[in-house]
Amino acid sequence: MTRPITLFTGQWADLSFEEVARLASGWGYDGLEIACWGDHLDPWQAAEDPGYLASRKEILDRYGLQVFAISNHLKGQAVCDDPIDARHRGMLPDRIWGDGEAEGVRQRAAEEMKLTARAARGLGVDVVVGFTGSSIWKYVAMFPPVSQDLVDAGYQDFADRWNPILDVFDAEGVRFAHEVHPSEIAYDYWTTVAALDAIGHRPAFGLNWDPSHFVWQDLDPVGFLWDFKDRIYHVDCKDAKRQVGNGRNGRMGSHLAWADPRRGWDFVSTGHGDVPWEACFRMLNTIGYDGPISVEWEDAGMDRLVGAPEALQFVRSKLFDKPTAAFDAAFASG
Repeated sequence: MTRPITLFTGQWADLSFEEVARLASGWGYDGLEIACWGDHLDPWQAAEDPGYLASRKEILDRYGLQVFAISNHLKGQAVCDDPIDARHRGMLPDRIWGDGEAEGVRQRAAEEMKLTARAARGLGVDVVVGFTGSSIWKYVAMFPPVSQDLVDAGYQDFADRWNPILDVFDAEGVRFAHEVHPSEIAYDYWTTVAALDAIGHRPAFGLNWDPSHFVWQDLDPVGFLWDFKDRIYHVDCKDAKRQVGNGRNGRMGSHLAWADPRRGWDFVSTGHGDVPWEACFRMLNTIGYDGPISVEWEDAGMDRLVGAPEALQFVRSKLFDKPTAAFDAAFASG
């Protein structure tokens, strides 16, 4: 299999970057999708310290790992969110939070996303994965009644805030892969269409495909790949398990904690949930995706030191190459 399998470091930010590299290398991962939190990657330090990115590369080289993408979900979330509140204070560093005044937080988060594009280029990476945030997610229930003007204003706010960021991405030759996910400006099929329309379908903005979020929402992850085949810039591999059917557990989670059995769904280790993995990998072949498959480990019911190597073995067992051109020609000729 030619596609590399990487480990997303976001769920490992309590460990040092070197320790995560050591673990991933020992398990047999090909590389890392490096998160811009913990001590894993700091875009500001990359901008201020000429030797910083070289130190990250040295650790990767020491453990025989590659990097194909970096991720900055947390700061991207703060670019468009409204309200900015205690939830953001819990995930943003002091440099971004500042005095907590909402617009200042958004502006500083936007500046970090620009620096993230520059850090990616410095690492030789051409994809940054992340969230966008949304000023209209709070209206998702559409009650009290929400006017079309309010919805349109949300997409305009997204375009106004992200187009200057994407200008920097263009200048650096880097693309942004937005993770379609509840709480974002694009969280399903129709909102993805609307978000792409809002920014004029500029090539700098594409998608990170994570099928777990589609299972969660009863959407088709395979059809989504086909519908947006020219925008799939990165793939995160995570599974989800639906726990509905007893009349009590619902899709919205009921404000219950992760892994609470009363929830209607949960993230589980790869291969133990409801994602149709073979169909997904076949469709990735069909649309010509040849980038990394990045394992995002997020299973509250299993120790990650057991689950992460198990996930790697599962993905390796399911991935397969698409037919060669010679096979296609022979098949067509009968």
